[in-house]
Amino acid sequence: MINKARLIALTQKVIQFDSQNPPGKEAALARFIKKDLESLGLKVQSYSFQKNRPNIVGTLRGNLPRRRAAREAVLITPHIDTVPLGRGWRFDPLGGKIHQGKIYGRGASDDKGNLACSLEVIRSLVEDKVFLRKDIILAATVDEETGSHFGILPLLARGILRPQAALILDSDAFDLIIAQKGLIHCRVQIFGKKAHAAYHWLGTNAIEQAAEIIQRLKQRQFPYKRHPLLRGPTKNIGTIQGGDKVNMVADFCEFALDLRYLPGMDSQKVLREVKGIIRQATSKFRIVIDDLQHPYEIDRHHPFVETYLHTARKMGYSASLKGSEGATVMTFFKKYGIPAFAAGCASRGTAHTTDEYVSIENLYRGAKLLEVFLKEYDQK
Repeated sequence: MINKARLIALTQKVIQFDSQNPPGKEAALARFIKKDLESLGLKVQSYSFQKNRPNIVGTLRGNLPRRRAAREAVLITPHIDTVPLGRGWRFDPLGGKIHQGKIYGRGASDDKGNLACSLEVIRSLVEDKVFLRKDIILAATVDEETGSHFGILPLLARGILRPQAALILDSDAFDLIIAQKGLIHCRVQIFGKKAHAAYHWLGTNAIEQAAEIIQRLKQRQFPYKRHPLLRGPTKNIGTIQGGDKVNMVADFCEFALDLRYLPGMDSQKVLREVKGIIRQATSKFRIVIDDLQHPYEIDRHHPFVETYLHTARKMGYSASLKGSEGATVMTFFKKYGIPAFAAGCASRGTAHTTDEYVSIENLYRGAKLLEVFLKEYDQK
């Protein structure tokens, strides 16, 4: 049985670990998770792909024949890193303070509330002596906030995780995220020519060229087919820098571009269009790709999806199918043919904000839903 008081205390505890990323400070929290799972008798492994950044993988073994139980396993995976604390908090961002039915702190919704729920559910199943047929794998991963290069990506690439299905615990208010946009993060570098500002016609101003390119990019609407769960493609200029001094013509400018594109769109075609826009202003440029994630979509009628949705609605939850404008790690499972969707108990609209919180009621209901879903999945 889910113990509400224990779940609250556990959520406060994991919030109090500083796991900001950057710089990547997940080690202390990872050790806590490993010890917690080992105390329940689970097989627990630690995998580090960068120093002091361990991913923790614990397996609650099913009682089917060993190979089959592992082959039909379900993965539940929250991440343990958070974005930086930021300024302006009313509550201590590492305090886990309770106020008016909410637990406050960095990561409360993204993603430590979901982490606490998954740990409590495993403990509840063990304490209640629930003997499941299939393995449940809990992977608490690092580096989600900066691309998962030291987290879920190498765990999949090296075959450490090969479940039958994956539930990404990184969403709001029990809704199912079954589609998400692709992501391109790139830096556009413009090369001009230096000159004295008083004789600017002797130079080529890279900042002015960048400004022209940015305007063209913002005005350009990439062709796309409407999606029932997602808005159209988006573009955002996140940073810009260039020039040496006010009385010099800038010979270099770089801006960072965030592109989000829909299922059915091709990343290389999008990049070709970007290059075409840049070439209207200059031929002297370079695009540096920092991250590229493909769009993802799972069939809304997939049995894995329908089991969760049916379970939630049977329990009286107003769960619905949704798309994600942002990125979750579920896109990485596509390459390995592993069906995945995202769900969770986070409080809507609080992730990455000042005074981030998770509602205690959401936590409790989220843990109960996850436990019942795992039992339902086990019978399929």
